[in-house]
Amino acid sequence: MREDRQDVREVDDPRRRIPRTDHLLALPAVARARAALGEHVVRGVVRAAQDRARSGAIAPEGVADEVLRALGDRPAASLRPVLNATGVLVHTNLGRAPLSEPARQALLEAAGYTDVEFDLDTGSRSRRGAGVRSALLEACPDAEDALVVNNGAAALSLATTALGPGEVIVSRGELIEIGAGFRLPDLITATGPSLREVGTTNRTHLADYAEAITPATACALRIHTSNYRISGFTSTVPIAELAPLCRRTGVPLVADLGSGLLAPEPLLPEEPDVSSALRDGADLVIISGDKLLGGPQAGILLGRAEVVARLARHPLARAVRADKLALAALEATLTGPVPPVLAALRRDPEELRERTARLAERLDARLVPHEGRVGGGGGAEVPLPGWAVALEPALAAPLRRGDPAVVTTVHEGECLLDLRCVPETEDERLAEAVRAARTAR
Repeated sequence: MREDRQDVREVDDPRRRIPRTDHLLALPAVARARAALGEHVVRGVVRAAQDRARSGAIAPEGVADEVLRALGDRPAASLRPVLNATGVLVHTNLGRAPLSEPARQALLEAAGYTDVEFDLDTGSRSRRGAGVRSALLEACPDAEDALVVNNGAAALSLATTALGPGEVIVSRGELIEIGAGFRLPDLITATGPSLREVGTTNRTHLADYAEAITPATACALRIHTSNYRISGFTSTVPIAELAPLCRRTGVPLVADLGSGLLAPEPLLPEEPDVSSALRDGADLVIISGDKLLGGPQAGILLGRAEVVARLARHPLARAVRADKLALAALEATLTGPVPPVLAALRRDPEELRERTARLAERLDARLVPHEGRVGGGGGAEVPLPGWAVALEPALAAPLRRGDPAVVTTVHEGECLLDLRCVPETEDERLAEAVRAARTAR
């Protein structure tokens, strides 16, 4: 009798009704997902659904539906595109500068085999990044040569390392901390150079540099304090004043500008640019590709040919070199139309107001003034006058979680939609996202 009851329990065990793995993998939708996501990913989703059924979280009959739902919602990568309605042009947390359409197309074309280091005419090896180097020199004629690495921090580290060994002279007022708690003094000294700090936090003079230069000096470094301002009783040494001292003493002058302007920008008159720094006498200038230049993440070094060549020969250059995707996107950015980040910067205020007013009317919301920002360590404290749609503050979270994901600014009890960085072609999707967020509350 006891054995009979045991047999009944085994027959009635709902876990026996859980679909087998091979049956689930044979479903047409699952087979298509295996081609897009890979075998191990799909099998992981199947196992997770089966485990939920074994634990009683779902019924065995619901396993197939759960697998299909999970695979249908799962993209190949976890990064989600967002609509940047914050008014911040170079938003580091949102990937900084959005790429232009030509740059996006260049990424796709470079994703397969390319002639990145191959001469199709001769069949021999060629110089890596020759195309982007030519584009940089055409865009910045004041530079004799150019080198591209994987980001701005890598460019600074390569410059201070390759120009050594020795001391890097820098003003105390320029020893800044960048994003995520990284400090430039730590970055510079991590590969061996030592720092020779001169001046004070608020005042540094030419005599401070002159007194610090010794036979052990590797270079003099000027760092643009792009993410803050010091005002009041202050003094700095312009590149044009420091350059003659460096030339007389044979010390390379390096300028880390960060923000990515190749030429002066009228809307940001205090933001330094590469061309001006080189004309003022800098031997090497460093900028980031994914800020105001409007391209992919990259560290760009421009300057005198012998200095750039010295950096290119250093072993660290191989460790920080840019990949083919960054090279392709950067070249397309330089040779293509005005990139989205500069288009957003130069947006006509009246057109922006009219567009924002139309959206506010459609959403039964208010039109309010709103100041955008450059962001990404550029244009510190420079407001970009504009407008925003003022919504209920409770909409911020559902907008972020929606499809499309919309990132807004919550200020003084209102959820603000700033259209400066949102392509006009996305206005309808943005309006639908707001309606969906209101429904979801």
